[in-house]
Amino acid sequence: MPTNRTVPRRVWPAVVVGAAVVLLAACTPDDGPEPAPGPSVTTATAEPSEPAESSTTAPAPAPGLVVVPEVRVDVTEVATGLPAPWGLAALADGTLLVSLRDERGLVVVDPATGAVEPVTGPGADDLRDGTVATGESGLLGVAVGPEGGAAPGEVFVYRTAAGGNEVLRGTLAGRELSALTPILQGIPAASTHDGGRLAFGPDGYLYVTTGDAQQRGASQVAGALNGKILRLTVDGAPAPGNPDPASPVWSLGHRNVQGVAWDVTGRMLASEFGQDTFDELNVVVPGGNYGWPEVEGVGGEAAGFVDPVATWSTSDASPSGLAATGEGAYLAGLRGQTLWRVPFASPDGGASADAFGAPQAVLTDRGRLRAVLVDPATPPGDDGSSVLYVLTNNTDGRGDPRDGDDRLLRVAVTPAG
Repeated sequence: MPTNRTVPRRVWPAVVVGAAVVLLAACTPDDGPEPAPGPSVTTATAEPSEPAESSTTAPAPAPGLVVVPEVRVDVTEVATGLPAPWGLAALADGTLLVSLRDERGLVVVDPATGAVEPVTGPGADDLRDGTVATGESGLLGVAVGPEGGAAPGEVFVYRTAAGGNEVLRGTLAGRELSALTPILQGIPAASTHDGGRLAFGPDGYLYVTTGDAQQRGASQVAGALNGKILRLTVDGAPAPGNPDPASPVWSLGHRNVQGVAWDVTGRMLASEFGQDTFDELNVVVPGGNYGWPEVEGVGGEAAGFVDPVATWSTSDASPSGLAATGEGAYLAGLRGQTLWRVPFASPDGGASADAFGAPQAVLTDRGRLRAVLVDPATPPGDDGSSVLYVLTNNTDGRGDPRDGDDRLLRVAVTPAG
C-alpha cells in the first residue's frame, strides 16, 4: 500500500478579526428552505451583439468549446440513501468518492451498479472522531490527487475540527483510508459560511475555497485565510505563481464560495453565495478582489473589484457545487432547488459578462442540489453533449426529504433541437 509522504503541517497565524472557530446558530444560513424558484432571474450577462464584418480571419475556437443555445437533459438515479452528502470526486477506477457531512464519513459509489460501500481504516476513524458537524460545518469537500502530481491513491478532504477548518491528505487503497496528514490548518470556522470545496486545477495545484466564517471584514484582509480561494501544493505550501509567493491566497473578497471549475480553455469559474440580494458566478483571476463585504453582485469595478458574469436572487439559486463542460457552466442550487446552466456565448472564452449567456434552469424537480461533477469517463461530444453527476441534498436539515433521499443522479446533457 502506498504511504503518505511525511510533511510538516502548516498552521497559518490567525489574523485578529474574530475567534478561529465561531459556532453560532444565530447567523442566517445561506441556503435555508425556500419555495421552488420563480421565473425571474437577475443576470449580469448581456446578449452578444452581431459580429461586425471583417476581412480578417476570426480566431480559431478553443478545443472543445462550443456555443450551444439550449440543452435538454436525461436524468437517471445512480444511488439512493445518502445522508447529507457534500463532496463528490472521481476515483481512478471509475467509481465516485462522496463525503457525508453530518455522518463524518466517506463512501464509494459504483455508478455502474449503484452499490455504496463505506470507506474504512484509520483515516475513516479520524474523520468520524475528529470532525465537528454543526450547521454548515462538518466533513465537506473531497478531491483526488492528479495523475503525476500526487502519490497513487492520494485523496484530500476538507473538514471542520475543534480548532477550525483544515485540509487533510491520506491514501485510499481499495476502500481503506490510511492515517491522515494535515497539510493546512487554522482556517477559521463557523456554523455557517465555511466554504469547503476542494479541486485540482489544470495546473496540478490544489484549490481550496473558504467562507468568511461570519467574519465579514476578514474577506478583505490579505493575511486571513477566510473569505478566500487558496492555491496549494499537495504538501500544503503556497503554490508557485501565487500573487504573493509566501501566501496561499489566490483571490480574495469572497463571502462563501462552494464551487470551482475550469473550462477547456483553462478559464477558472467560481460559484458564490450572496447575503440577501445576489448570488454570483465569477471568472476567477489571480489576485482578483471580488468585493465582499463592500459590494454584492455587479457594481464594484469602479472601486477595483471584479464583477460577476452572472447573478441570481438568493432565493433562486444559493449555488454550491459547480462544473464546466465544453458548452456551459452548471451550478447546483440549494435554496433554488435548481441545476442552473450558464451557457458559453463565445467560442474563444473571455472573462467579461458578454462571453456568457443568460442562466437557464435545466433541472428543477429533485429538491436541493449540493454538488455537480463532469463524468471523466464520458468524453464530451463535439456537439457539446456531456454527462454530469449531481448530488441532491434534501437530508441536510433544510430540505424536505423524500423516500430514498439523498440521491446521486446521472444527468446526460445534449443540445436541444
